[in-house]
This record gives sequence, C-alpha cells and structure tokens, in this order.
Amino acid sequence: MGQEDAVSFEGQLHRDKKPKDRILGLISRQFHWLRKLTDELHWSFVSSVVILYGINQGMSLGLSRIGTQYYMKDEQKLQPSEAQVYFGIIQLPWVVKPLWGLLTDTLPILGYRRRPYFILGGFIGVVAMLSLSINQNLHLAFALLCLMAGSAGVAIADVTIDACVTENSISHPSLASDMQSLCGLSSSVGQLIGYAISGFLVHLIGSKGVFGVLSIPAGLVILVGMMTREAHVHNVAYKRASQKFMDAGKAMWMALKCENVWRPCIYMYISLALSLHIHEGMFYWYTDAKDGPSFSKEMVGSISSVGAVGSLLGVLLYQNAFKNHPFRGVLFWTQLLYGASGLVDLILVSRVNLKFGIPDYVVVVSDAAFSHMIGRLKWMPLLVLSSKLCPSGIEGTFFALLMSIDHIGMLTASWGGGFLLHAFNVTRTQFDNLWIVIVIRSILRVLPVFILFLIPSSDPNASILPTEMLKGKKADDKLENQNMEMAPLVSSVDQHLVDT
Repeated sequence: MGQEDAVSFEGQLHRDKKPKDRILGLISRQFHWLRKLTDELHWSFVSSVVILYGINQGMSLGLSRIGTQYYMKDEQKLQPSEAQVYFGIIQLPWVVKPLWGLLTDTLPILGYRRRPYFILGGFIGVVAMLSLSINQNLHLAFALLCLMAGSAGVAIADVTIDACVTENSISHPSLASDMQSLCGLSSSVGQLIGYAISGFLVHLIGSKGVFGVLSIPAGLVILVGMMTREAHVHNVAYKRASQKFMDAGKAMWMALKCENVWRPCIYMYISLALSLHIHEGMFYWYTDAKDGPSFSKEMVGSISSVGAVGSLLGVLLYQNAFKNHPFRGVLFWTQLLYGASGLVDLILVSRVNLKFGIPDYVVVVSDAAFSHMIGRLKWMPLLVLSSKLCPSGIEGTFFALLMSIDHIGMLTASWGGGFLLHAFNVTRTQFDNLWIVIVIRSILRVLPVFILFLIPSSDPNASILPTEMLKGKKADDKLENQNMEMAPLVSSVDQHLVDT
C-alpha cells in the first residue's frame, strides 16, 4: 500500500512539472532555433533582421504613430481633416518603394549594394527625428518634410533588408521559411511593445520627446550598415545600371498590360481607396470632445496595442481556416464585415453604449480588436493574390510595384477621409456631424463587393498568370537577377497596419 502511495505521489509530481517543462522546452527550442540561424547565416544577419524588423519598423511604428497624432494635435494645432490629409502625405515615400528597390539592386555606392543604403536610410532618419525633437515652434511645412524624411529612411532600410533576406533565401533555401518566421516574429513583437509603451512615453516626455527616442532606432540602422557582411563589387558599370532600369520598366509595363494582372490591380486600388480613413476625426473625438470619453495618452496607446493583437489573430485565422477558400468568397464576406465593423464608431458617437451601461473603453478596445482582425482578413487574400501576379524574372520589383499601387489606394483613402471630415465641418471642437461621416464611410466600405468579378474565381492554390509569363529565364539571366529585391509579405502587411 505504501509503495502504491509512493508511485502515486511521484506521478503527481511528474504531472505538476509537465506545464513547467513544456514552457521551458518551448523557450529552449526558440534559443536553439536562433542558434541554428546564427550558425548558418552569421550573427550579423540575424541581428540586422531583429534590429530592422523588430526595432526600426515594429517598435518605431507604434511610437511614431501615436507620437505623430499628438504632435499634429497639440504642437501644430491642426484640424482633424488637415491631420488626416497630412498623414497620407507622410506615407508618400512608401509609394515609390520600387524605386528604392531598383536603386539598391542596380546602383552600388562605392562598390557596395546594401551597406551604403542602410547607412543612408539610418542617417536620414536620425537627422529627421532630431530636427523634430530639438526645434521649437517648427513650421508645419518643415515638420511635414521631416516626417516624410523619417518615413523615407524606414522605407529605404526596409527594401534593403528585404533584399538581404532574399539573397540568403536563395543561398540557403532550406532556411527560407525560418527567415520569414524571424522577420514576422520580430516585427509583431516590436509593434506590440511600441504601441504598449507609446502612450506612457508621450505622457512622460511629450510627442517631441518621442521623436528624440525614435532617433535611436534610426541610429541602429547605421550600425547595421557598418556590420553587414557584403562582398565589394569591382568595376561597376553605371551605364549598364541605367539599362537595367529601362529593362525593368518595360517588363513591368508588359506585365500590367496582361488582363489577368490589371483586373485584380484595379480591384485592389478601388477596395482600398473606398475604405476611407477618418482615424483623426475619431482620435480628436476620443481625446477632445466635451461629451466624448476623454481618453488619456496611456489609454490611446493601449487601444492601438490591442488592435495590433487583432491583426495577428486575423493572420492566424486566415492561415488556419481560409487560405484554401476562393479569393472571391473570402473578400465578399470580409468586405461586408469590414463595413459593419465601422458602425461600432456610430454606437460610440451616439453614446448608445452608455445607455446600456457599457463603458467607452470596453467598446473601443473590442472594436479595435475586431476591426483590425477583419481588416487583416480582407488584406491577406490580396497579398496572396499579389504574389501570384508577379511574372518570372521580375518577381521582387513587380511585387513592390503592386504594393505601391496599394499604398496609392491607401493615400487616396486618407485624403478622401480628410475631405469628408472637412465637408461635414468636423473640427477640433465640433463633432455634431461626425456620425454622418461614419455612416458614409461604412457604406463605401461595402461597395467593392460589386466589382468582385475583377478577382479570379479559380482555386487560390492555382496559377493565375499565363504559362508564358511563368517560364523561367535562362541560367545567365537568373544569375544576373538573383539579387533583385523580393519584398517579404510580412513587411508590406506591417506597413499596412499603420492605415487600418
């Protein structure tokens, strides 16, 4: 009997240790995974990915978003409609992302293709952020120029690290998925941290102080440029580089003339352009309206961090439940749900939630999680579709071009939202017509379902392009083009998170 009790006690101890062992085992596997990547790809590359995706893009995204909102509201004293338009202008450097890709691929500086562009992007970011942080009473035009320069610095560094990831994916094909996982993990964790601490930092040191903090990630990009391992290119033929520019432009134009390519491109642009952005109108109402919730800076940051979690849930939901469903079906339902999610703002502005005893913060947090999840579910099929529209030989540059078309759509949405706020006289102190703006935005979000015929109805796992556009090139052409930038899906998704 005593022996049975002893066995039972040992079994209980074993069961009690199991959860701890699993957690320790999970942590241990992550360290082994990082060790494997470091051994195979060198510590400098792994560190560069963590710094660029995790800190310079992920964490900086959260800090800059909240910091810029308060800077425009409190320092520049802008109206909501003006701030909405200017947010679109700040993102202009991302519209020309293919240009940065072509430059880093075809135009070496001092014999190097990657290192100088890291240093250039970091230097631009440091100067821009310090200028915003140090100067008092900065003129609006110069402030916008600095914010655009900071965005350009991040975009240049982004396209350069994309190229490095692609090069290593070619030389280490068995580790390609691991590299994408490292990029995605770094970016997601960085964003969550950035949004979580953004409100506290704005409260403690102000929006201009946050810009000073943002010069640190930009400075780390310069460090990445110094420690990046890259072979020196001798006898650079700059005339040949201009020819490559011309060849790439002709190839992209030929691809866009294909019906299977331009039809989805039109849908992606219209779908994004009609999803009008009125974030600044809602932000001003959250913080300034007399009858509004008067959220603190910390609460605004926490709302954004919950939205980032919702986006991650959207990715996981698509990956595990919808990735094999036809594009049209997924886009139809997500577009309808996306329009319906916008009506939650109407509940807030009309104060209906308070009549049922539901606090504003609970409604806003729930809305942030749900709307970002639906927005990501709507975005993921478009990303997958974009990857299938890229012809052989110019995959990377053409994907960047498609992302630029999408950014133009988001720019249109931002300016359209600003015009709508202005047309209905939504100001810093006047929010009577904000509910009309919300209703119009929600209706416009649903309209793209009527042009879903532009999207292929075929199996999402099947090829979309004609066979002749998928044929590989000759071996020498492949060798020449293997350094072309191929933007990972995750970086494009993360940038889109800023505008959803």
